[in-house]
Amino acid sequence: MKRESNEYTVQAVVNAFDLLEALTDENANPTASLLAQKLKISSNKLFRILVTLEQKGLVEHDKITGNYRLGMSAFGMAQHIMNSASIIRIAQPIMEELARKHDEAVYITIVNNDEVLFLDMVDSFQQVKAIPFVGKRFPFFTNAAGKVIKAMSSSGALENVSKRQASKSGITDMQRLESELKTIRKNGVAVDINGLGEGICSVAVAIKDYAGKVIGALTLLGPSFRMLQVRLEQEIIPSMLEVSEELSMKFGYAKIHV
Repeated sequence: MKRESNEYTVQAVVNAFDLLEALTDENANPTASLLAQKLKISSNKLFRILVTLEQKGLVEHDKITGNYRLGMSAFGMAQHIMNSASIIRIAQPIMEELARKHDEAVYITIVNNDEVLFLDMVDSFQQVKAIPFVGKRFPFFTNAAGKVIKAMSSSGALENVSKRQASKSGITDMQRLESELKTIRKNGVAVDINGLGEGICSVAVAIKDYAGKVIGALTLLGPSFRMLQVRLEQEIIPSMLEVSEELSMKFGYAKIHV
C-alpha cells in the first residue's frame, strides 16, 4: 500500500527548520512573538524549539533586545558546506596570492542580517599580526568590509541606512556616515582604522555576481603601523581593486566601461 509522504514527517522538526529558515532572512532579527506569529505556532511550542536550538548553538538570544538570530553552530555548518561551494573555492587562490604579495592576512566576508561574518582567511607570515577573525561577526559600520558591502550594494543601501543599523555600530552622525559611504562607492574601496580593534587597519573591496549583486567582500588587514598611507595608496588599494574586479568576473560579473 502506498503511503503519503507526510505520514513520516515530525511536525516539531518541520517547525524547527521553518524557524531556522525564518532567521536566514536578510533583515530578520525577530522576537519570539514575531516568530510565533510568522510560523503560526503557539508560544509554548516555539519556546521549546528555541531552547533546544539554543542549547545546540544553532540559535542565539539577545537578552537585552529579546531578538533571536542564527548561532555560531549554524554558521559552522554553513562554513563546512561552503568549503565545497563556489565562494570559498573560487576566492581561495586569489586570497592566497594577495596574502603572499602583501604579507598580510586576507579574509572573505559575507553578510548575515545586519552584520558581517568573517568566513575564511589566508594568514600572513608576519610575527606581529591581529588575532584571527574567522567565525566572528561585526555590525556593518564598524569595519571596512561592512561599509564597502553597504556602499557598493545595488539595492539603494545608501538611501536606506536604518538608524538601528547605525546605532548598533555606534554611529551618531548619519550625515557623516552617508558621506563616507558615498566616497567608498565612488572609489570602490573602504579603509578603516581601529574598527576591528585598537591598532588594526582593514581594507575591503566588494565582490559582485553575474547580476551585479554584492555577495561579499575581500578584506586585507594588518597592524596600523605597517599600513602607512603611502603603502595603502601605492600598493594595497590598487592591488585590492584589481582582485575585486578579477574575483567578481569569476562570479560572472561583467563591468561596463564607459
